[in-house]
Amino acid sequence: MKTQHADMPRGPAFRRPVESSRNGLAAILETATVILLIVTVIVAVLQVFFRYVLNDSLSWPEELVRWCFVWMVFLGLPLGIARDSHINIDLVSRRLEGRAKEWHWLSVQGLIAAGAIALVRHGADLVVQATYVSPALGLPFTYLFLALPVGAALTLIFQATRGADGLRGFGTLTILVGVAGYLLLAYALPGVAGRQNATLILLVLALVMVLWGTPIVFALALASFAAIAPRGELMLLTLPQQMTGALDSFLLLAIPFFILAAAAMNAGGITEKLLGLASSLVGHLRGGLGHVNILTNAMMAGVSGSSMADAAAISKTLVPTMERHGYTRSFACALTAASSVLANLIPPSLALIIFGALASVSVGALFVAALVPAAVVCIALAIVVHVMSGRQRRQADMARASWTARGRALVAALPALVLPLIVVGGLRAGAFTPSEAGAIAVVYALICGALFYRHLGPRRFVAACREAVGDAVAVMCIIAAAAPFAWVLVSDQVPQTVAAALAAAFGDPLTLLLVLNLFLLIVGLFMEMIAAMVILVPILIPIITAAGIDPVHFGVVLVMNLVIGALTPPLGMLIFTTSRVAKAEVPAVFRAVVPFLIGLVAALLLVTLVPGVSLGLVDLLG
Repeated sequence: MKTQHADMPRGPAFRRPVESSRNGLAAILETATVILLIVTVIVAVLQVFFRYVLNDSLSWPEELVRWCFVWMVFLGLPLGIARDSHINIDLVSRRLEGRAKEWHWLSVQGLIAAGAIALVRHGADLVVQATYVSPALGLPFTYLFLALPVGAALTLIFQATRGADGLRGFGTLTILVGVAGYLLLAYALPGVAGRQNATLILLVLALVMVLWGTPIVFALALASFAAIAPRGELMLLTLPQQMTGALDSFLLLAIPFFILAAAAMNAGGITEKLLGLASSLVGHLRGGLGHVNILTNAMMAGVSGSSMADAAAISKTLVPTMERHGYTRSFACALTAASSVLANLIPPSLALIIFGALASVSVGALFVAALVPAAVVCIALAIVVHVMSGRQRRQADMARASWTARGRALVAALPALVLPLIVVGGLRAGAFTPSEAGAIAVVYALICGALFYRHLGPRRFVAACREAVGDAVAVMCIIAAAAPFAWVLVSDQVPQTVAAALAAAFGDPLTLLLVLNLFLLIVGLFMEMIAAMVILVPILIPIITAAGIDPVHFGVVLVMNLVIGALTPPLGMLIFTTSRVAKAEVPAVFRAVVPFLIGLVAALLLVTLVPGVSLGLVDLLG
């Protein structure tokens, strides 16, 4: 897994003014998205202020931040093209060289252009036909629906001004391939495939394009377009309507808010403080730096909510230290990747927020339910480190810290450790929604970085905002594109059919859960976690509900399955991240992660077979 071909060289065919204009437009878009993100945070915090200080809950702030959020994501769509930051699966291009790699890249860019053309045309149709007005702001929905075709049109501009070595007129070729692809899917394919094969078209095209290397957002959108096209021109309005509607959600705002809070915390120097605390607590144990790695990841998880962010940050700081103490680089990278899965289990887990939004399940309940399973994962990984250190006759990596030193380290890290308590406590007490919790987390991160750690100045904060926008847009674009994808499946009764078949084959809930575990582990081999969630959750929720399985318990099990997939070939997103940051050999890291995979699967089985591991704390807290 990597971002979209960032290593492809730019060609000499473009003149400097074109490149300068392209870069200037990208800078304008980045500034606009950062401003929109900051505005959403400010308005969300004001909503909390109005409710508790002025005792006056207003309706317009929530609608305003949702509209700003939609514009931020869709303006970030072309920015992702300009910055090569859209998520894709890089299985094909890494095996190609020379001219073959260039022509493969052209085909991928052509598919992106075809998707953008579809969004421009049918998004514009939706803008023209929108007649209703928003209830709180009193603005025509035209201005909301306009965000998608504007973002798609800007995407085409970036595609048209792109260069590549060896391919003259590359931008023109890209647009021509895109037009051809759009016409083929809009007019030729429906006549051949027909309306009755919509689901087959959807699944086959999406899988082929994702594996070919098309950014996931465009693969899902283009496959959805191809599946809806046989239903007629009017039904194609569903594509932009579903994509916009998926983002018009106050709950999903929690994702960019928590990403920004984590970026601000890291810019404020939190990683070093947490690393110091972990070292003072467990560094003296056998295989001490391995345990430090696990504990640091657990504490970082309470700040970031993103496994990718934790894996990258800790690879930079801890892998070189472990290597100096005699650990192999591959082992250190494997342990870092395995430990970073905790970020998807410990609040504020972005994966649990996404699951809650997709399954209409309480995010607060999911946060509480994942705490004990996260502890089980920590223990499983620590056991693996302990056993492997014993076999290697490894002793402690550092002297036992005094209680005074531990106290100082705890005081230094305490502001960051309080954040997950604020989030979980506020949600369970009903003090604020998940999105408001994310906004409060941003304010708290600013206070910590500026006042407690004194590392977060204006420049660092702006850099944190830019980083947060890039990460948030990459995630949210996939969620938006998955909405019409799921709509096609539901309209063709796929979830209901699969649910009936599984219920007939596996009537026992435990057997069904074990079968779904196996299925999800296989899915994790070939699909990125967020994409898998937005596609599968709408299908699986009716199945587990009909079987009497608690959706909160299933949410934890599903996330555990899919994060394990981030450690396995051929994708192994977390393995590639740690290997790239620490400059390790990928095959060696995949071999080194096997013992940790065994520990994680054992933890998964325990959580699956004993629902009380996840639900016990939820029931206890009421």
